[in-house]
Order: sequence, then structure tokens, then C-alpha cells
Amino acid sequence: MNNLEVVTEISQEKPAPQRVMPLYALFAGNIISYVGNALTGLAVPWFVLQTTGSATQTAMTAFCSALPMVLSSFFGGLLVDRLGYKRTSILSDIASGVSVGLVPLLYHTLGLPFWLLLLLVFLGGLLKAPGMNARGSLVPDLARLARMRLERTNAISDGLSRVSSFLGAPLAAILISWLGASNLLWFDALSFFVSSLLIGLLVPFTPPILAGSDAKTGAALHHLCEGIRYISGNSLVLSIIVTVMITNLLDASFGAVVAPVYVRQVFHSPLPLGLLMGAFGGAAFLGTLIFGAIGHTWPRRLTFGIGFTIGGALRFWILLVPILPLLIACNAVMGFAIAPVNPLIDTVAQEILPQEMRARVFGVAFAGAMMGIPLGAFVGGFLISWLGLQQTLVLMGTFYLIATLSFLVNPAMKQMDQSKKA
Repeated sequence: MNNLEVVTEISQEKPAPQRVMPLYALFAGNIISYVGNALTGLAVPWFVLQTTGSATQTAMTAFCSALPMVLSSFFGGLLVDRLGYKRTSILSDIASGVSVGLVPLLYHTLGLPFWLLLLLVFLGGLLKAPGMNARGSLVPDLARLARMRLERTNAISDGLSRVSSFLGAPLAAILISWLGASNLLWFDALSFFVSSLLIGLLVPFTPPILAGSDAKTGAALHHLCEGIRYISGNSLVLSIIVTVMITNLLDASFGAVVAPVYVRQVFHSPLPLGLLMGAFGGAAFLGTLIFGAIGHTWPRRLTFGIGFTIGGALRFWILLVPILPLLIACNAVMGFAIAPVNPLIDTVAQEILPQEMRARVFGVAFAGAMMGIPLGAFVGGFLISWLGLQQTLVLMGTFYLIATLSFLVNPAMKQMDQSKKA
């Protein structure tokens, strides 16, 4: 067969048929898991308050839920590579469903001492991160199968996360009032099992990245070190991780301490806090829809840096003007501005990471970015006690502004636009 015949034969090969169902199944599984997480986020602390009446024990429960996600994110990439993306996602959902379901089961039967509740919450957080990593690693392959742009795919995924959190909290409040916190946890456990069923039936099998001798402990740790070296040698990825770690600490402090304290002192009612969160979350969801439709035409670095700055730092400073209609309007603007940030991070990472390192780098990067969250509430409470509320708002907003403006002047961030051209 001569060269002309080879070229003719290759040109006549049909491309792989478009398959959108696996990607839609992933979206459906994600939204069910996101709603379940939102239910857990309100049901578990409310359950602790109802059964113990202790704010200290409630804080301990929240800490035991957040800390293991950092640990399992760091090492979870190895688990994902050993089991494969699909299998890890399914097992993570099943394990999370069991850990959540055991809380009401033990409470209504054998009894649930506080130490055992902390253990179940810790296990739930420990098992959740590898599943999130696996589903994130599946996105590029399923987007390619569905012939959908990565920007649009990640915008839809992030939009579903935002709207799930936005709707999940009020839904949880209604269900707690109707069923009670312990009974709501049954529905939460069921949501994880439904998610695992969707992924199991409709998403194609993905083989493990590490197999045979590569899956042994020594070799696996070597591969984990490769992921760490990749991050330390990639100035773009490292810049994003370090900066997001700082902003996550400030965001956690804002959401857990600063905003509730501010609303209580200024408005003396939790309703304004719900309105502010609703305006921010609703506008962010709308922003992800718009970014998914036309965001691929925007300059990435400018969109990322300006959106992060407007959507982040200004949230602190605008609270210095306690006019509720103005605050609601500004929160809507800030939510809209920050909408492209997460989809852009996911898209750039998926474009530049080799497939065989995707889960490991995602895991280490997520762990690094999450490190600030368990410390956020402690930092916010300490600063308010030390400096007062207004000075804390000024200081945190300044740190946030410096962190996000660095994206506009950091030369490494130019790689965001270069990856788009590649």
C-alpha cells in the first residue's frame, strides 16, 4: 500500500460518534451530590445543636468535616489513579451515603455518642474529596465525547454547583422544619446512592492510570511526588494555588464569621444575610450561563483577574456602607463578576495537564487551595475580637485585593491565554 492509499484510507475514517448522554449523566450526578452536600451542610450542625445544645461541639463537628477533605485531596489522587475515574466516583458516593446514613440509623437505634458522630463526619469528609477529584478528571474526556467546549462544560458544572448550593440551603431548612434534622439525613444518604447509580450506568468505563507495579505503595508515592514536582515547576498552576489558598481562607472567614456577625450587629435579623447570599449566588449562576455561551471569546487573564477582584475584595469593603438595597445590588454585581473564575481555573488545568497526571495534580492542587478553609473561621473570630468589625473588613478586603490583583501583574498568568491558543 503506497502513501497515497494510506492517506485516502485515513481520511475516510469516520470520527467517533457524538455521545452527550455520559456528560449529562455526570451533570445530573453532580447536581444530586451538590444538593446532598448542601443538605448535609445544614442538617449536620443543626442535628448537633438539637442533640447537644453546644455551639462548641457544633464547631468541632464542622472542623472534623473540613479537615479530612484537605488530607484526602492530597493523597486521593493516587486512589483515583489506582481505581480509575468512574470507579472512584461510584465508591466515593456509596461510602459517603453509608457514613451519612449511619448517623440517623445509630441515633434512632443503638445510640450515637458524640465521639462516634465526629468519626462518621470525619469519614464522610475523608471519602468525599476523591469522588470530586474523579468527576473533575472525567470532564475533559466526556466533553470531547459530547463535542462541547471545555469553557462551556466547566461553566455548566460550576453553575450547577452554585444553583445547588443556592437552592439546597432553603430546601434543607424547609425539610428540617417538616421532618427533623435526623430524618433529613436519610434523604441526604439517598442522594449519594442515586448519584452513584447514574455514574455507574451511563458513564463509560475508565481504566486505572496506575496498574501493576506502578500501583505499589513505593511507586505510587513516587507518582505523587511527580505531581508535586509538576506543580512546583509550573508557575501558572503554582500561582493560582497559592493565591486561591489565601482567598479561600478569607472567604471561609467571611462566610462563617464576618458576614453573620456584621448582619447581626447592623440589621439584628438573619433575613438580610439570606438576601445577600441569594443575590450573590443567583447572579453567579446567571454569570456562569453567560460565560458558558460566549466566554470562550473573552481574554482569559483579564476576565479572571478583574472578575476575581470585583467578586472578592469588594464584598468586604461594601459592608462599610450599611444600606441594605445597595448591599443587595452590589452582591448581585459581585456574584456576576466572579462567575467565570472557577470555570476558567478548571478549563486551563484540563488543557495543560497530561491525562496521566490529571488526578494527582488535581488532588494536590485542591488540597493546597483548601488548606485555608479550616483556619478561616478562627482567623475571622480572632481579628474581630482584636481589631473590631470595621477594621477587620478593611484589613481582609485589602489582603483580598492584593491577592487578586496579582493575577493581572504576574507574568505567569499570561499562560492562561497561551493555553487557549494551543
